[in-house]
Amino acid sequence: MPLEIVRIPAFSDNYIWLVHDSDSQETMVVDPGEATAVLAEAERRGWTISAIWNTHWHPDHTGGNQAIKDATGAPVIAPTAEAAKIPTADRLVAEGDQVTLGNHVATVLETPAHTAGHITYHFADDAALFPGDTLFAMGCGRLFEGTAEQMHANLQRLAKLPHETQVYCAHEYTLSNARYAHVAEPDNDEIARRLVAVERMREIGEPTVPTTIGEERATNPFMRASSAEQFAERRKAKDAF
Repeated sequence: MPLEIVRIPAFSDNYIWLVHDSDSQETMVVDPGEATAVLAEAERRGWTISAIWNTHWHPDHTGGNQAIKDATGAPVIAPTAEAAKIPTADRLVAEGDQVTLGNHVATVLETPAHTAGHITYHFADDAALFPGDTLFAMGCGRLFEGTAEQMHANLQRLAKLPHETQVYCAHEYTLSNARYAHVAEPDNDEIARRLVAVERMREIGEPTVPTTIGEERATNPFMRASSAEQFAERRKAKDAF
């Protein structure tokens, strides 16, 4: 059976992802910045959270770890390189490690730049990607602890995944990203069309994620950057946008 993936809005623009395997009845949560809404949604669905997966240490991605652990006993899986900043971690993972939800297998990809030890979880057989704050719809994460070269390499790597891969981003940043993308590539008709669609969706409160790798290859100016230098110029321009 395919994974059931539920979007839980949090704070002003975060998305927490609740992921359930109906065969094993296992459920995990990705980057729970807070616990109350997560526990309530799991209870509403009759699911028991069996694991917590973190992509990086920022509090809006880990702030709910302890309360969910206390309520469910779920272990926390977190990046090895950020062990000191995620004290709730029970299992540390790095590039190439595999984590499972029932019979569904995710491979850990190291994607540093937003934070020094950031990781991404890729379910290849399920065509699902949880990139934390590395890749957004029409955008990418800020470079808080890494370099433009690292982030450009990350995005080029993710761009090679199958076009149909669903990308479960951690924030609703698409409208701002789309407006900048139209400035960065004013002659890109796909970006222009997507900007109109995103504006309509946000006007009525609809979420714009998940996205797909194919959509990002066509309309994400950071993934489309031809070099690390062009990426750096676009990242600097977006930060000032």
